[in-house]
Amino acid sequence: MKDPGNKITALIITYNEMGYIQKCIDSISFVDEIVVVDSYSTDGTYEYLLSQPNVRVVQNPFNNFTAQKSFALKLAKNDWILFVDADEVVSPVLQKEIVDTVNSNSTHAAYWFYRTFMFGNKVLRFSGWQTDKNYRLFRKSKACFTDKKIVHETLEVNGTTGIFREKLTHYCYKNYEDYKKKMLSYGRMKATEDFYKEKRFNYFSFLFKPTWKFVNHYFLRLGILDGKKGMIICYLNALCEIERNRELKKLERKNELAYYLVMP
Repeated sequence: MKDPGNKITALIITYNEMGYIQKCIDSISFVDEIVVVDSYSTDGTYEYLLSQPNVRVVQNPFNNFTAQKSFALKLAKNDWILFVDADEVVSPVLQKEIVDTVNSNSTHAAYWFYRTFMFGNKVLRFSGWQTDKNYRLFRKSKACFTDKKIVHETLEVNGTTGIFREKLTHYCYKNYEDYKKKMLSYGRMKATEDFYKEKRFNYFSFLFKPTWKFVNHYFLRLGILDGKKGMIICYLNALCEIERNRELKKLERKNELAYYLVMP
C-alpha cells in the first residue's frame, strides 16, 4: 500500500490550451490526483478536461498567475505537489525520477527542474533558455507563492531544495502569433508589477532594455546558433520589454488623469 505521505497531486492552470493540454495530461497520469483550474476557456479546453475521468477541473476567473496558482494549491489533497504548465510534458524517465524521489522520503522541501524548450517540434538549444529552471515539485506544507509577482510567479520555500537530473519538455512555441500574444500579455503584466512597485517609465529604459535583451539572448546567450528559430524567439522576447515599457507609460498617464479629475 502506498504511503499517504508520498502521494502526489499534479496542478495545472489553463486558458485555451487545446493542442497542448492533451500531451500534458497524458504525461502526468502517473500521479495520484490531477487538478486543473481553468480560466473559462473558449476553445474546448474545459470540455476536454471534463471528459477526462482522472481529472478534477474547476473554473475560476483569472486575475494573475500568482493568484490563480495559489487558488489551485488550495484544492490539492496531497502534500507533494507537481505544478506543471499546460504546455509542458513529463517524459517517462522524468516520471520515474519524480516517483523515486518522493518514495525515498526526501527531506527536501522543493525541487528545481531544468526545461528543454521546443520550437514547434524542434529543440531550441540556446537563445537564453539553456539555463532556465523552475520549481515544479514541492511540499505544499513548506512552500507558497509570493504575492510580490503576478507573472513568472515565485515560490517561497521553507526548507532545503534539490534539483532534478532529467528535464521537463516545454512546448513554448506553437506559432508566431501565439507566442507573440503570450509575450505581449507578459509585458503588460510585468508593467502592472512595476507600476505597483512605483517604478517610473523612462526613455532610456524604453530604448535600452529591449535592445539589450535581444543582443544578450541572440549573441551572448548564443541564439544565433538556433538559426531562424533563435532570431524569432529573441525578437519576440525583446518585444515583451517594449510592451512592458509602453504599458507602464499608459498606466502612469491613466493615474495622472485620475488624479487631476479628482482635484478640487
